[in-house]
Amino acid sequence: MADRPGVSHNEGVRKRPRKGVRRPTAESLVFSFLSAADAMEARLEAALTPTGLSLAKLAVLHFLAEADEPLPLSDLAARQHCVRSNITQLMDRLEKDGLVRRRADPDDRRSVLAELTPAGTQAHAKGVRALADAQRAIVSALKAGEAASLQNALSALTS
Repeated sequence: MADRPGVSHNEGVRKRPRKGVRRPTAESLVFSFLSAADAMEARLEAALTPTGLSLAKLAVLHFLAEADEPLPLSDLAARQHCVRSNITQLMDRLEKDGLVRRRADPDDRRSVLAELTPAGTQAHAKGVRALADAQRAIVSALKAGEAASLQNALSALTS
């Protein structure tokens, strides 16, 4: 190399082909997703704590606010993707907090309806604002390109 006139050291060094970015293992990637989801859920729950709500409570208040009419507990259970006994316990806590009330369904004596109270409407609005603030804070940690890439990757995984 240096012995050969007119050939620099760098020209004489064999160039190794560059390896592309290594793909993470399936296990590593899946656990990273799960870890990120757990961390985000914890941040969102923490953001709701000052409002006295949890993600589960806010979801029920949200369903009732969007419906703009009383909903059967069985509908709430279906929307929450849980069994009716879980909704009953959640409704017990929300009713104790004065955020919802139960009443008999005039069309079906076997059914119970849930409706928001005025305090529940206020709690819902506070919870939605707190959640939106926390979501913005989470996303602000990403650059625009990273956010777009993440959205594309998540869309690919859920389609």
